[in-house]
This record gives sequence, structure tokens and C-alpha cells, in this order.
Amino acid sequence: RRYDELAATAPADMHLRLAALGRGDAYTRVARAIAPEIFGHEDVKKALLLLLVGAPAKRTREGMAIRGDINVCLMGDPGVAKSQLLRFVATVAPRGVYTTGRGSSSAGLTAAVLRDAATGELVLEGGALVLADNGICAIDEFDKMDETDRTAIHEVMEQQTISIAKAGITTTLNARTAILAAANPARSRYNPRMTPEENINLPAALLSRFDVLFLMLDRPSAEADLQLARHVAWVHTHGRHPDPVDPADAVDAELLRHFVAAARARVPVLPSDVAEYVVGAYVQLRQQHKAAVEAADARRTLARSAVDSGAAPATRSAIGTTTPRTLLAILRLAQARARVRAAEAVAIEDVDEALRLMDAAHVTLDARPAAGERPARTDTSSAIYALMVRHARTVGGTDAALPQIAYAEMLDRVRDAGFSEADFSRCIQQYEDIDVLQVNVTRTRITFVSAS
Repeated sequence: RRYDELAATAPADMHLRLAALGRGDAYTRVARAIAPEIFGHEDVKKALLLLLVGAPAKRTREGMAIRGDINVCLMGDPGVAKSQLLRFVATVAPRGVYTTGRGSSSAGLTAAVLRDAATGELVLEGGALVLADNGICAIDEFDKMDETDRTAIHEVMEQQTISIAKAGITTTLNARTAILAAANPARSRYNPRMTPEENINLPAALLSRFDVLFLMLDRPSAEADLQLARHVAWVHTHGRHPDPVDPADAVDAELLRHFVAAARARVPVLPSDVAEYVVGAYVQLRQQHKAAVEAADARRTLARSAVDSGAAPATRSAIGTTTPRTLLAILRLAQARARVRAAEAVAIEDVDEALRLMDAAHVTLDARPAAGERPARTDTSSAIYALMVRHARTVGGTDAALPQIAYAEMLDRVRDAGFSEADFSRCIQQYEDIDVLQVNVTRTRITFVSAS
């Protein structure tokens, strides 16, 4: 069913409930109704509400389409309920498709050419993105997809079309869908001692197409763990989520579905003063990003000699650059927020909330080790070499004769220990210069010349 069909068939009592919901802070109350069995993640749930509502799609006089659907990516540690959030959103949407990256191919996501069993003619069968037209497509285990399959959705995420040229069939299919993806970091768990680029192992061309990228970390905290444990125990005891303190704040799935359908029917305009405010905020974000890049370059220049000698760890750059797509994301989030408020025009407070959500997502991308975690080593090369020696001993070597070890396997162990590939390459180069290690031409084996 489409959203307009759902809004047209709403019963009279549903209109009364929607009117009562709109008299309060509907934005916060409805966001809490998204997967209420899951504790916390308030900002993530607000972003998912804006994804459900979306912004009005636009088409210029020249025929260029500007998408209004919001794309969100949830990147985080295992066990933080990413999959449950995806399933809830795909279920509550009138037209939602849930799939996994491991079980999806490019043809299964876009379209496949099949031969009809009755007539023998070639027919075109739409995939998950085509079936989710005017809806939501939730893709779990996004990082497990093959690179060739991920590139198939680049066109969908921006142009919202699928161009087909197979077996003599040349056509363009509509895929006006919002993408909600969930993925794990490159090493299964986010390692704060590695760079964000090494943790988030996705191409920049794909990441830039997501309006919001949230990092959901599983960090130990006595107070948060106690509240989470009590919430989970209550759900398992009673078989449902806890009731809100105020009964008027209760929002069930049916009310949430009709609220989203009613919100999507609104088309808020962008006043000129708010547009100028957005322009100023975007320019300021660009200048802040430029200053951050220059400061990072300066720190790398000052620390280069210390890093090369192994006396200091390499500086880490932050992911999440400000591009013109960021400006479009701000506009989409602000218009979706205005739809939630049932406003006829976008206000400055909507822009501020969009900027706050994006800032909250970017703050999580700059994760650092929590209190009590092992601090970074000061002698990186020596620590990596000691790790290599210990690994060589475990495979049957002695201090007098250490065996050869596989380069790729050692690189995986170095990454698991919290070091980057650049640290590993620097260590190999330093110990090759003093004739302690040798690496073959194809860089597949590491040989110990002498053990020290």
C-alpha cells in the first residue's frame, strides 16, 4: 500500500488520535515509539523518524529530479540492535523491503532478465529496490556485500532510477526509495585506536550518498548498563515494552503508521530568510572542515619525525567531510522536521535540529578510547615487531631460528592489536633497513634474518 492510500482510508477515531498527538511535542513522542523494546538511541530514532517522513521530492523545469528520500546508515558494534531497528522500520512502513547484504546480488537488488516459462520471451523482473518504490528498503549486513553489488545501488541512492541494458532490453525503472543500511566495522568491532577510514571500510563515493551516518558503539558504563539491563529484564518478564510515564504519550505502531502517512502529505515551503540561514550554516561547516584539515596536516607535519622513529603514534583523521551533498541533506532533514511539526513552512528551529542530528552523528565518528581502556603504545614499531616474534614462536619457531610467516595473516593480527596498516608497513621498512626482516617481492612472506 502507498502512503496516500493509507491516509485516505484512516478511520474517524484515528483522525482524533492524530489531532491529539499533534498538540504536544509530536517529534519526541513519535520518535520514542520507534522500536520501543530497544533501550536508548534517542538521536538514532529521531533520524529514523525523519527517514520515514522524508522530504518532498522536487523536479526542476529542465526535468532534473531532486530526491526527497533520506538515506541513513547505522554503523556499529555487534549487539547494539541495528537489525531490530531495521526490521521495525521496514515493518511499520506501508511499503518496506528487508534484505541482507550477504544474500543479495546486484540483479536481486535492481532487476533481472528472465525467460518466461509459458511464452519463452525475455521478461524483466524488478528487484528489492524496485519493489520498495515509494517506500523503504532496509539492507542489513551492508558491509558483507560484494563491491560489484554495492556499486549497483549508487544510481538509486541519488537519481532514484535503475538503468537497464540487458539482453536487448533497454529501459529505466523507478526506485524512489529511502535506503536504511546497517553495517559492522571492518574488524567486526569498532577499534578507537584505528583511523575511522580503517574502521568504516566503505568507499567514499557510497558514504557521501548517506544523509546521516551514525556510529553505535557498545561502551561499558555502569549507569547505562544498569538501565539497559532493567529495561531488557522488564521486556522479557512482561512480553512487551514498558508503558510511558504519561499515558497520553503512548503511540502504537498503527498510530505511528498513520502519523507518517499524514506527515508525508504535507509540502512545507522554504522561506527566503531560512534559506539564507541554511547557506550561512553550510559555509560555516565548510570553513570548519577546512580548518580541521589544515590543523590535521600541521599536526602530521610536526609529528612525522616522531612517528617515523616509532616514538609517537600516527595522527588520525576524521571521516565525514562536508560536501555539496551535505547541504542537500540539511535541507531534506529540515523539511522532514517541518512535516513532523505539521508546519506549512520550514523554520530556523528545523534547520538547527537537522544540524544537531548531523553533528551528533559526526561526534560519534570521532570515537576515542574510553576510561580504563589500554592506552596507545609509544613505540609502535617495537610493539609490532614483538607481536611478530610471538606469532612466529607459536607456529613452531625458536629464538635461534624463527620461521617464515604469512604477510596477510600477520597484517590481520596487527590490525586486531589496534595498529593500522601504515604502522605495519613502517615497522617492516625499519627492520628491513637494519637487516632484521626480509619481505619477498610479492609481499606474501616475511623472513626473520636474525632474532633480537
